[in-house]
Amino acid sequence: MSDEDRELQEQVSGVSRREFLKISSVAIATPMVVGPTVLHVEGEDVAVYGPGKTPITLTVNGKKMSAEVEPRVTLLDVLRDDFDLTGAKRVCDRGACGACTVLFDGKPAYACSILAIDAQAHQITTIEGLNRGETLTPIQQAFIDNDAQQCGFCTPGFVVATTAFLEKHPQPTAEQVRSGLSGNICRCGTYAGIHKVLYAGGKKGSVHNG
Repeated sequence: MSDEDRELQEQVSGVSRREFLKISSVAIATPMVVGPTVLHVEGEDVAVYGPGKTPITLTVNGKKMSAEVEPRVTLLDVLRDDFDLTGAKRVCDRGACGACTVLFDGKPAYACSILAIDAQAHQITTIEGLNRGETLTPIQQAFIDNDAQQCGFCTPGFVVATTAFLEKHPQPTAEQVRSGLSGNICRCGTYAGIHKVLYAGGKKGSVHNG
């Protein structure tokens, strides 16, 4: 392809090679700007964030909390590193073990698999938000009473998941328990104690928050 043909093709595409090089050099020399860039895509304005930090506001345990993060940062990272809420644990960091489970609009979700920037305008509850001041919830106390924890890394995620599960299934069957908590893994193998928590809660109502 001749230089003339190449220039013609670039002009048709909308950006010439010279213009691209100019844009690239300016982008490299210009500091990162906080806030979104707006692109017009298929008739709509779409906000594109990054790669620098951008301000976000999250509602966590009923409180508005703000931070400046890169768009790639997960909700788990912000909870632990920016808000000092370390109950949700980073274990697999792949959405496989459930140790980072939080309530996302009332439903259990893996905090390691949600971008912090996408968690805005949602209600987030961590295990710290389940407490009533210094008093443990009945479910938290039941985990202690039934020896349903060992190393403790999985426990916060299990407590949060169990809280949501019993809200939906106040009198669970064994099959519902196995299915409902299948997204949480205990490497210490304390499933017998955890199942006691659920069965006791379902049959006696002793571990419900209500």
